[in-house]
Amino acid sequence: MSRSKATLFELRSGAIDAVHLVVKTPDFAALAEALQQRFDAAPEFFSGEAVAIDLRRLAEDATLPLDELAALLRRFKMRPFGVVAQAAQQTWAGASDLPLLDSRDVARDPRKPAESAEPIEAATAPATTPADAAPGAEPQAAAQPSVPAATPAQEPAPATLLTVLIDRPLRSGQRIYSPGDLIVQGVVSHGAEVMAEGHVHIYGALRGRALAGARGNTAARIFCTSFEPELVAIAGIYRTAEQDFPAGVRGKPTTVRLQGEQLLIEPLALK
Repeated sequence: MSRSKATLFELRSGAIDAVHLVVKTPDFAALAEALQQRFDAAPEFFSGEAVAIDLRRLAEDATLPLDELAALLRRFKMRPFGVVAQAAQQTWAGASDLPLLDSRDVARDPRKPAESAEPIEAATAPATTPADAAPGAEPQAAAQPSVPAATPAQEPAPATLLTVLIDRPLRSGQRIYSPGDLIVQGVVSHGAEVMAEGHVHIYGALRGRALAGARGNTAARIFCTSFEPELVAIAGIYRTAEQDFPAGVRGKPTTVRLQGEQLLIEPLALK
């Protein structure tokens, strides 16, 4: 009879669902004011989210009161859990109460101009509910289709992004994410959220939140057959129901696209 005991715990590497707060200014007062304006417009939008504070867009000699920033985020019901920093920033960043993290996303050169005005960007792909899941089921990670390895004589094959199809209505509290396009055949209810790195198509009423271009794709668009949203966003540029939408779009087929740093919300011609 074996005397070995069952292992009561394991330590493994892994990934978690989180967002990056990408800081672009060392001016804490200005940053706090901008965050206050964002969360006044959508106070529950990132409530309960795990947040990594990303300093890599700051100059190497810039500093920021990280503990004060973490306290501010907690006031907005977010959960800061670590800091992502360049090598030159790690001495002062590591002095805060938050641990230093290694990020698996592609680090953008902080000296290059931003591709979009996205103040908060995804750190890892959030969970996705497949189309055949039972209503109310826990979200599951959407599988990324494998890409055949290229032979030396060929150009590498481009990765095929998964299109997620949801063929049922989404209730309040449900969240759907797609690494490609997202198609919903049904109502997106108040309190529900749909997010995609590509386009979002909703064949039904959009009454909750819809976010396209989640990782900075400024060419992404939102399409819906009845426009009644709490919030719409493309590549981090957003608009909420508290703001006036253009005349003639509420409750009608509508498309949302980005022009510069402004959302264009226009009637969708169905012929």
